[in-house]
Amino acid sequence: MTTPRIALLASPVDDAQSALTVLAKRYGNHTPQEADVIVSLGGDGFMLQTLHRHGVLGKPVYGMKLGTVGFLMNQYRAEDDLLARIEAAEPAVLHPLEMQAHTESGATVGSLAYNEVSLLRQTRQAAHVCIELNGEVRLDELICDGVMLATPAGSTAYNFSAHGPILPLGANVMALTPIAPFRPRRWRGAVLKSGTEVRFRVHDPHKRPVSATADSHEVRDVTEVLVRESRDRRVTLLFDPEHNLEERILIEQFAV
Repeated sequence: MTTPRIALLASPVDDAQSALTVLAKRYGNHTPQEADVIVSLGGDGFMLQTLHRHGVLGKPVYGMKLGTVGFLMNQYRAEDDLLARIEAAEPAVLHPLEMQAHTESGATVGSLAYNEVSLLRQTRQAAHVCIELNGEVRLDELICDGVMLATPAGSTAYNFSAHGPILPLGANVMALTPIAPFRPRRWRGAVLKSGTEVRFRVHDPHKRPVSATADSHEVRDVTEVLVRESRDRRVTLLFDPEHNLEERILIEQFAV
C-alpha cells in the first residue's frame, strides 16, 4: 500500500510549531496541493482556517489538538504512529453554509461557514430582523441582539452557548437560533431542513446597524443576508474511532 503524502499545517502557538518540527522530520511535509491528507495542528479556530483556505482541494483533514479548544480535533500524541491513526480514522463529511450579504453601500459579499452564520447588532440599539424561509415570511420582526444559522458541526459552539439545540451529524438539519431575543419573547428558534433557504432582512439598518459573520469573516452594515447549505462544497474530517465527531456530539448532549 502506498504511504499517504501528508501536508502538515500548524498554528503560530509554540506547541503547534514544535509538533510541526517533530512530525515533519518523521513523516515529511508536502504542500496541501501535493498531499493526500492534510494534518492541522492547533485548535478549532486553526482547523476552521485550514478548511477555509484548503477545503476547495477536496483533501481529507485530520486535526490534532494543540490549542485551547479542540472539538473538531483529535488528541496530539507524539509517540503514536500518525500514519496508522490516519488509516484507522473515521470520516465525517461536512457541507458548509453559503452566505451572501448585501450592505448599505450596495456591495454584495459572499463567504462560507463551517460552523455558523451569525447576525449581530453593532451598537446599543437592538436589531430588528425579518426572517424568510424559502421566500415566505415566517417571522416579520425579531427584536434581538442577533440571530444565527448553525450547521450540525457548529451546533455545539456559539449556537449551544446561545441555548440552541445540538444537532446530530447526518440528520440533514440546521439550527436557527436567536441571540438574546426580546420579542417575540417566547420564541426560541427552529430546526430547519438542510435544504431551506434562509433570508434575513434588517429593518432600519441605518439606525440599527447589523453585522453578519460567516465563521470569522465579518461583513458590517448589512441590509439583507441570504444563507443556504452548499451541496457543491464538502469537506471530510478524519477522527480517531473512539472519539469520532458523532460520538462527541452525543456526549455533549448528556454533559452535566
